[in-house]
Amino acid sequence: MVEEKLYISVGELTKIIKMKFDNSNFFKKVYIKGEISNWKKQVPSGHCYFTVKDELSRINSVMFSQKSKGLTFEPKDGDSINIIGRISVYEPNGNYQLYVEQMSLDGEGELYQKYLQLKSELQKEGFFNQEIKKNIPKYPKKIGIVTASTGAAIKDILSTIKRRYPICETILFPSLVQGSDAAADITNKIKIANTYDIDTLIVGRGGGSIEDLWPFNERIVAEAIYNSKIPVISAVGHQVDFTIADFVADIRAATPTAAAELAVPNIEDVSLNIDNYINKININMKNKLENYRTTVEKIKNSYIMKNPLSIYEVKSNNIKNIKEKVTSIMKHIINDRKHEINIMKNSYIMKNPMVIYEKKNELLIKYIEKIELLNPMNSLKRGYAIIKKDGISVGSINKVKPNEDITINLSDGSVDAKVLKIKESL
Repeated sequence: MVEEKLYISVGELTKIIKMKFDNSNFFKKVYIKGEISNWKKQVPSGHCYFTVKDELSRINSVMFSQKSKGLTFEPKDGDSINIIGRISVYEPNGNYQLYVEQMSLDGEGELYQKYLQLKSELQKEGFFNQEIKKNIPKYPKKIGIVTASTGAAIKDILSTIKRRYPICETILFPSLVQGSDAAADITNKIKIANTYDIDTLIVGRGGGSIEDLWPFNERIVAEAIYNSKIPVISAVGHQVDFTIADFVADIRAATPTAAAELAVPNIEDVSLNIDNYINKININMKNKLENYRTTVEKIKNSYIMKNPLSIYEVKSNNIKNIKEKVTSIMKHIINDRKHEINIMKNSYIMKNPMVIYEKKNELLIKYIEKIELLNPMNSLKRGYAIIKKDGISVGSINKVKPNEDITINLSDGSVDAKVLKIKESL
């Protein structure tokens, strides 16, 4: 029996090999030490392609732009490096290669881990929060500089400020920027600078290795920048160098020269802006004057200005009209009142005033008669009496008891009596 063979394509085989790499925990995260060879950075993608080698072998490597942005140095051929990455297969050519996640110069691995740890701690503590960043004054009068008194950094800063904004005063607070004592010295100079009347403070130095820049990765320097009342521009190293100081500062400059450019405006731009403002003011003033001139001309040429007496004529006519109206109204009122008086004089009542008296008298007599009907004394004259006990009228046999004293009021006097017997009505 002939054994049946199953053939697979090259692509399928490559996929299987790639799957083996991708599913292996060992290859998902590898730590490799080697030397850079054939370093190339693609433009504009920013992807980096190179070979990592030693005396025994080599492996193709790639570091994509998103990862390469975190580099703290400028890689070059011959650099000894430490890499953290993963191994996978590039399917188009079937080669395995190293995908780099992090890369540092050999010997810097421990420092870099300390850098990452402190960065993480300070970020959690809010040292990098954007909302607490202070604005850099647009037109500073005085700028402080914390850096070494010699070297390219201070020269670049001073020459740039003098060129761009020569009216600004600068104060140098010379400091160590490298070595074991540098962090404490930088911290002290930042605190001293905060006792001066300064608008902006530049803190930094020129480029160097991670060991050279390390003082700017110390917590005490970060805290001094964070607590500074003066806005701080960090200017440490070159474009690719990032330190803790850069993240804490109110603004980060790629170089000392760039820091000076951020700290002061260009005097030529300021002069140009001033000229533009002056031109705008002149134009506005000219327009306003022209408008006022036009308004004055209109007033001068107006009928009133040419005939000023017409104002009084109009007012005089108005007063005359008002006077005539008032006189007419008063005449009407007087005539109406005269007419009313005449009507009253000629009325029946005015001609026969006794009629009113007689009518009122008759009405009064009627009221008196009605009142007399209600007079209780009239009832007493007809034989009725009012009985009181203790001064209070008694209207029921229930109000008295046998042997009680009572008073009987008659029309011509009263009789004191005693109750002998009480009888109810049938």
